[in-house]
Amino acid sequence: MALTAGIIGLPNVGKSTLFNAITKAGALAANYPFATIEPNVGIVAVPDERLTVLTEMYHPKKSTPASCEFTDIAGLVKGASKGEGLGNQFLGNIRNCDAIIEVVRCFENGNITHVEGSVDPVRDVEIIHTELVLADLDAVLKRIQKVEKKAQSKVDDAPLEYALLKKIEEHLLKEQPVRTLSLSDQEQKYLKTYGFLTAKPFMLVANIKESSISHLEEDPHYQKLYAYGKEHHLKVVPISAQIESELALLSKEDQQLFLEDLQLEEPGLNRLIKETYALLGYATFFTTGPDEVRAWTFKKGMLAPQCAGIIHSDFERGFIRAETVSYRDLISSKTMIKAKEAGLVRQEGKDYAVQDGDILLFKFNV
Repeated sequence: MALTAGIIGLPNVGKSTLFNAITKAGALAANYPFATIEPNVGIVAVPDERLTVLTEMYHPKKSTPASCEFTDIAGLVKGASKGEGLGNQFLGNIRNCDAIIEVVRCFENGNITHVEGSVDPVRDVEIIHTELVLADLDAVLKRIQKVEKKAQSKVDDAPLEYALLKKIEEHLLKEQPVRTLSLSDQEQKYLKTYGFLTAKPFMLVANIKESSISHLEEDPHYQKLYAYGKEHHLKVVPISAQIESELALLSKEDQQLFLEDLQLEEPGLNRLIKETYALLGYATFFTTGPDEVRAWTFKKGMLAPQCAGIIHSDFERGFIRAETVSYRDLISSKTMIKAKEAGLVRQEGKDYAVQDGDILLFKFNV
């Protein structure tokens, strides 16, 4: 289960610079709109100290981290919902992502043109928000036209779907994102089939100047965006894309020295990946052994058979039980044998909800 997050924003806000740092993929970063026409996709490892510790404990032939997929989508502009600036193509690329990360420019630089003529993070967020709302509204109205006659004739579930679409339309007309709409479980099932942009989990990345990274309280642009995020219940992650691009070129030892100079505990990209994980409600379980220690991504609330199916469909189909120990219990016991002797290793059945950090051994029979 790979996490897929789309990186969006206005042109020249630092999206491709950030993407380059994330993936070291060398996506074109240029001082003009639409430097990125086709979406660039990069897969990166999810940083997790627990995997490192388990690898040192088991000395496997290989160690495999969980992965996270980022898509760099070309800059949106005003009118994107109506096709301006290749808007239809870009909006279509966003639909394929699990979550949306908007990079917002919070730095002044006379050498880098701002498409709106000045730096104003809240204005920029609202431009993107409006375009996404309008795109969803257009999709809703088209769907209403198809469903309306069936709803009047009470064909199948058409009346329920029509009522839901009208509720979404009303919400969007108030310029509110679909994700803030309170819906029943049945309505949620319908919602998943539409792929509305504003229904997706959403997060803001404040691209700040290098000198502000250790002094966020003194950066007026960041503080303005942070206040906006708090008001609208949006996570705001501060990052200097320039710093991250420089860090990406250094060895681990030099990275650590660079971070210490900046008074930072870890790269901003690590925080971004972790926050994106949390945004989607994802967590990690582990499998261990002499051949491989591996981190697996799962959705919080998934049961043991479903998590077994992430590894292989046969595991889910023939699931018997899961031998389970928490990461903390294993580490405190120092070995699996001692954890078993202490009664910390459990045998869990089909109704067990897997927890973040669980180390699992699936028993199955096909």
